[in-house]
Amino acid sequence: MKQDENRNQTIISEFILLGLPIQPELKAIVYAFFLAMYLTTVLGNMLIILLISLDSRLHTPMYLFLRNLSFSDMCFSSVTIPKLLINMQSMKPVIPYPGCLTQMYFFLFFGELESFLLVAMAYDRYVAICYPLHYTVMMSPKLCRSLVVLSWVLTTLHAMLHTLLMSRVSFCDNNIIPHFFCDMSALLKLACSDIHINELVIFVMGGLVIVVPFLLIVTSYTRILSSILRVPSVRGIRKAFSTCGSHLSVVSLFYGTIIGLYLCPSANNSTLKETIMSIMYTVVTPMLNPFIYSLRNQDMKGAFKKLLEGRKFSNILAL
Repeated sequence: MKQDENRNQTIISEFILLGLPIQPELKAIVYAFFLAMYLTTVLGNMLIILLISLDSRLHTPMYLFLRNLSFSDMCFSSVTIPKLLINMQSMKPVIPYPGCLTQMYFFLFFGELESFLLVAMAYDRYVAICYPLHYTVMMSPKLCRSLVVLSWVLTTLHAMLHTLLMSRVSFCDNNIIPHFFCDMSALLKLACSDIHINELVIFVMGGLVIVVPFLLIVTSYTRILSSILRVPSVRGIRKAFSTCGSHLSVVSLFYGTIIGLYLCPSANNSTLKETIMSIMYTVVTPMLNPFIYSLRNQDMKGAFKKLLEGRKFSNILAL
């Protein structure tokens, strides 16, 4: 760090990430646990992308959104977890100031991209179940591609806005971040300049990119449930819960922790509590999504079986 004599402030060149608040004797176990979760996330989502790309039967709107969601989940975890694992093995867990802003940008980008893609997937399921006869017209390829492109553009602009605002913030002597990544709220707590604009943008834009998508998803699945339950049968109820229950549980976990952390922060929140909540949506949700959205899906199981059979056939020919 270098001292700026004119402004009497400290120019931060790097931050220290304290990481996870764990006992030293448990570090090896926790390291193996997070490594296993990260590998599960990457391999699971890569498998989904591969299956959708190879099987022409899966070239439908739902799986277009799912392929983008899997890519987003894989990148979302890759923004934070590899650095966490490296720092757990390092004697000096630091991250350069430019690297911190870069991590924050991609963290916001892929997190918000997932939010918009979940909305698109919920709308796709709503149209498929409530308007099955009009599905191909309402969910045209052009509309689906437009929704994906719009999601990428909006998240790019929003993440860039927060990153540029953060780059204007001045920091004092304290460069210790009590977190395992460069979290926006943790960085603002270290600021020694005015951050009212940052907080206002977080509250206003957060409502637009978090609360509104969450409400749209809940509305979509509520209408799906009401549509299915209009025919009171055991099969209909079972279909409703199998279609919406697991999806809503992951959506609630993802949005609930984000809303609690960023839009409804509490002064009583401890560092441990905030870290656990962050792990829920940065690690657990991306790992669960392949199982919730795909590996329980009959189409995906069929594509996986077809891939295995094709590989066996190739091995026989090679012999």
